[in-house]
Amino acid sequence: MGQGDYRILHEADLRAYLAGLPDLKGLLGGEPASWAITEVGDGNLNLVFIVKGARGGVAVKQALPYVRLVGESWPLPLSRAHYEYLALSRQAQLAPGLVPAVLHHNEALALTVMELLEPHIIMRKGLVAATRYPRFVDDITTFMARTLFFTSDLALSAAEKKEAIAAFAGNHALCKITEDLIFTDPYRIAEQNRWTAPYLDGLAASLREDLELHVAVSRLKLKFMASPEALIHGDLHTGSIMVTDGQTRVIDPEFAFYGPMGFDVGAVLANLLMAYFASAGHERAPGDRAAFEAWVLETVEQVWTEFARKFLDLWRAGGTGDAYPPSLFPGEKGAARLEAERQAYRQRLFSDAVGFAAAKIIRRIFGLAHNIDFELIEDAKKRAVSEARAVRLARAMMVETGAFPSIADVTGAARKLRDWMPELSG
Repeated sequence: MGQGDYRILHEADLRAYLAGLPDLKGLLGGEPASWAITEVGDGNLNLVFIVKGARGGVAVKQALPYVRLVGESWPLPLSRAHYEYLALSRQAQLAPGLVPAVLHHNEALALTVMELLEPHIIMRKGLVAATRYPRFVDDITTFMARTLFFTSDLALSAAEKKEAIAAFAGNHALCKITEDLIFTDPYRIAEQNRWTAPYLDGLAASLREDLELHVAVSRLKLKFMASPEALIHGDLHTGSIMVTDGQTRVIDPEFAFYGPMGFDVGAVLANLLMAYFASAGHERAPGDRAAFEAWVLETVEQVWTEFARKFLDLWRAGGTGDAYPPSLFPGEKGAARLEAERQAYRQRLFSDAVGFAAAKIIRRIFGLAHNIDFELIEDAKKRAVSEARAVRLARAMMVETGAFPSIADVTGAARKLRDWMPELSG
């Protein structure tokens, strides 16, 4: 099937297409006419269908040639589906059981068929409902540690790493979205920016005038563009994670490319922090979500601590890449010096994660695509209060990153801001 054969598959087209694939037809079972097909895509970019037959179900994702959230005025290359397929395949090798299984891929149609994740829900929806997930920390830290370490120079030869970078280098259109929407637009007047007006009008204006913040976010943007440390998911928020009490699956890696590790780690931390700050706006009675909020901050701490522990353990056990060659660190003295360098590496990675987390928070409050954590707070003034608390923390994390030498400093600052009352516009 050639590239010119792309077409958007609506229900009847999709039914006929799947019926022509014997393995999938058998997996679904029954007659194709009886299959239930539902379009469930609530993301910003793609079509997503759930298809259920007499025997089983599948999820089908098709890229559109434009940004779904905006429309045809914002074209986007279909090749992102190819990079998502590559990323899912690599992640499945490195972190088995933590991504959905790919059952079929058609590059020309920009279409991927995956296992249907049931009864999993999008984690962000669960957090809005104050649901706690006991498996999450272990699963997400295993996913990040293994996918980041084993695609880095710490595990790969220089040649392997460069070939891997090249394989994803064409995904620059998705990188450009990140570069603009996260690192640039929230800090200037941009047509697609929005926020909780009028209450955050003054805060939005202050971001546009804050040159220290502009320098800090520009440094992060440069690191994002110029630091191909590992294969990163590129969009690892709680809307890209599906969960049950006993399972975690990371989905939607279409933003994947070789970038800074701290971007993925920071994204997870940022989304948990936003869930924490949004929680006050979802209270039915004062304090009724206190236990959940305590769990969220504990989870923030554990995500960093467990990720760092697993990552360094992988380095100690399998640091056979061309970076830090063991031959340069012989004997007890060499081993001790290398271990000290591992700890310094860990601290640099933590600082990156703190900064990137801050950028992710700010963009979700003043940029194009927002989080339901905040958006589902019906009272706009309450929403603005929760958002302003998050932004106050985020600015400090980005501009004064050195004031957060540990993850406990981050959660401690969040806890202090839980009941802080900002001055709002309007």
